[in-house]
Amino acid sequence: MSAIDEVTREKWIMNTFPEWGTWLNEDMEAAKPAPGTVEMWWLGCTGIYMKTPGNTAITIDLWTGNGKRTHGDGKMKVGHQMANMAGCRAMQPNLRNIPYVFDPFAIKHVDAVLATHYHQDHMSKEFAAHVIQSGMTTTDAAGNEIPVPFIGPKKSVEFWRKWGVPAERCITVKPGDVIKVGDIEIVCMDSFDRTCITTTDSTGPDREDLWGKCPMDMDEKAVNYLLRTPGGNIYHSGDSHYSIYFAKHGKDIAKQYGGVDVAFGSFGCNPMGMQDKMEASDIIRMAEALQCKVVIPIHWDVWTNFEADLREIEVLYNMRKERLGYKFKPYYWKVGGHYTYPTDFEAGKKYFVYQRGFEDCFDEEPNVPFRSVL
Repeated sequence: MSAIDEVTREKWIMNTFPEWGTWLNEDMEAAKPAPGTVEMWWLGCTGIYMKTPGNTAITIDLWTGNGKRTHGDGKMKVGHQMANMAGCRAMQPNLRNIPYVFDPFAIKHVDAVLATHYHQDHMSKEFAAHVIQSGMTTTDAAGNEIPVPFIGPKKSVEFWRKWGVPAERCITVKPGDVIKVGDIEIVCMDSFDRTCITTTDSTGPDREDLWGKCPMDMDEKAVNYLLRTPGGNIYHSGDSHYSIYFAKHGKDIAKQYGGVDVAFGSFGCNPMGMQDKMEASDIIRMAEALQCKVVIPIHWDVWTNFEADLREIEVLYNMRKERLGYKFKPYYWKVGGHYTYPTDFEAGKKYFVYQRGFEDCFDEEPNVPFRSVL
């Protein structure tokens, strides 16, 4: 049988997907954060894998899905949150714009699975299945071995339960709650994801009529997290839009916990008639309001129709920083990228660059006809 005869679509998929295989998984597993630091990897969208010197590892908004894969009938579901928000009916062309940089089934260690909210690009049925089926455990404050918990607002917990995560594994949180996982303290805070307000339980014609009704309790749908780690305080804003209440969070965190060190914000270029992501000025205003040291835009990577250019932030920041006296600095990350706080901040790093390789050039003699070809 020839090589051509052995080729199948299934073999092609298994041999090429996920595109990065377990390369990043191996990096995360091998990492040993130094005392007084926290290491983070961007898994795409708003997904973060975080690891501490105490070997505590958590995921926030880890997602393993995709966007549109076919034109279908060309129509959006009438109860989709975007259809509710903008009164549109044409299919949203949100194709996934990035490769898979990790294998969810190859993650060997996590102490808690966190979700900021229940939209499909912020939770993963596949990763939940892996955590459950692999028997992954952690230890509680008393040192007892326990199953890895799933932590999120009420609506996220409802999805986990519907998928089959046992009720005793789920922890429902709301702003004001504080949970300790290893050497990370998770402080739950208000979310400003106004797209959640236009999200109905049904996406069909029987969707709830929202007109003229006081919005439902946001605290049941979404939260932001402050992750207090040995390396610093990390603020994950989920899918929050810009809110002037970021300033309240900034003041409260400064007073209670010593301030925000790193803030993640969902950045994008909103299409006409849509308000779903923070744009360049919003990201900068969020950073100023939170009084953070570093702001890292995320989420701009994943959807083709919300694709944004980080240079917008850079240009606007440079226009304003001297005049307005900004004390924070942006960091321009890439999917699959690694960031260590405070090490990278203290080193003045501004851009993430993938490893370029060939560091060992000429450690061995080249195999060439003569040196002048070099």
